[in-house]
Amino acid sequence: MTSSQLFFIILAILAIVAPSTLATDFIVGDDKGWTINVDYQAWAQGKLFYVGDNLVFNYPEGAHSVLKVNGTGFQQCAAPAGTVALTSGKDVINLATPGRKWYICGVSKHCEVGPQKLFITVMPASSAPSPSPTATSAATTSFVNGARFRWMIVVIGILGIFF
Repeated sequence: MTSSQLFFIILAILAIVAPSTLATDFIVGDDKGWTINVDYQAWAQGKLFYVGDNLVFNYPEGAHSVLKVNGTGFQQCAAPAGTVALTSGKDVINLATPGRKWYICGVSKHCEVGPQKLFITVMPASSAPSPSPTATSAATTSFVNGARFRWMIVVIGILGIFF
């Protein structure tokens, strides 16, 4: 195998693996988590969500749930028939497609009274900038930046071997 073939194989592997290291985990509600009496629209304000990012819903198991709904379900605080509730207390939702996303709590009247509900718009991954400290918690940002830095060192090291 020639060095140029190996170089392209390595680049192909990096193109597949690298995007997963650039994803951001958004802890919904930050340190308050997923609960009542939190303004989740204010929490989402100014954050940029991209395909590949994750929403992490933290709450005491059994106290709340997470239901993905449509715009009507969001406004009416009602999930369509057949909607499966997430109830683990550490629910992670991968933002796999661009577009509008709506989430509500299905416990009691939490959505109506809480108002425990979240609306976001997910942007295509191709327009994603580097994560910024204002978009995530410091711990998540440092992990993402550290992963990116490691990949850069690996790529530079591999390139140094062949060129």
